[in-house]
Amino acid sequence: MSWVRENCLSFFQMFCIKVVKTGRIPKHVAFIMDGNRRYAKKNSVDNSAGHYKGFDKLSETLRWCLDLGIPEVTVYAFSIENFKRSKEEVDGLMDLARDKFRRLMDEIDQINEWGVRIHIAGRLSLLPEDLQALVSKSMLATKHNNKLRLNIAYAYTGRDEISRAASHIVDGVKNNDLPPEDIDDELVSKILELREAELLVRTSGEVRLSDFMLWQVSNTVLYFTEVLWPEFSIWNLLAAIIHFQRYAPSPKQPEHLSDTKKRFLEKLESQRWQHIEKIVNCSLYA
Repeated sequence: MSWVRENCLSFFQMFCIKVVKTGRIPKHVAFIMDGNRRYAKKNSVDNSAGHYKGFDKLSETLRWCLDLGIPEVTVYAFSIENFKRSKEEVDGLMDLARDKFRRLMDEIDQINEWGVRIHIAGRLSLLPEDLQALVSKSMLATKHNNKLRLNIAYAYTGRDEISRAASHIVDGVKNNDLPPEDIDDELVSKILELREAELLVRTSGEVRLSDFMLWQVSNTVLYFTEVLWPEFSIWNLLAAIIHFQRYAPSPKQPEHLSDTKKRFLEKLESQRWQHIEKIVNCSLYA
């Protein structure tokens, strides 16, 4: 299954998308893709088959988001807590990731044509070295795309993301790159790997965040649905968008950043890309 499907919606479904687009469309939608294992149990297949079906649904959902004009999508793919699952299931999820990121590199021309930029958020050092290299290559290969940004939270929790941001701030103050008076909530938001979402959708009937984007959802519209992720449909997505249009607060105005903050953030971003390039280069000589 490709990362982004060709358009396979009916005329009526495309018409409904156009109707929904007459209202406000969220600029950033986050998904907690829950229910793969329950889907597997429901259909009497093993968990790995459920996870593969979940990826197929992600590729389909990305196509819908492109049709709706949503410029940023974040998905919770693998929590740090998931490492506590059985070795068989964790190994299966790592193999799934390897398979899909290899497929991405095989389809890189198509991905770039769609304008999809891949960003992996999480503690990459927890992943196997070959998988670290694959995800790093995908980020470098799509770095300049700007039609849809796909953030994949992998080996991620919100608390870990916040703690790493705090560590960057401490280092910035120690190295005289950041004066203490510049530390505020806006700076923390800019340092975090994931940006604030306007709409967060969780499938499978669970009504909790499970340590996902804890800092970023203070003004986010939350939408919970009973449907299992592999069974998520365009109608479920449109229902979530309509829910957002009904309850969304007014868009936040961007805050002005001081020159010191800008320089600090630019340096931090440069360091992140240097680290990604280092992972790729090391893999070439391994």
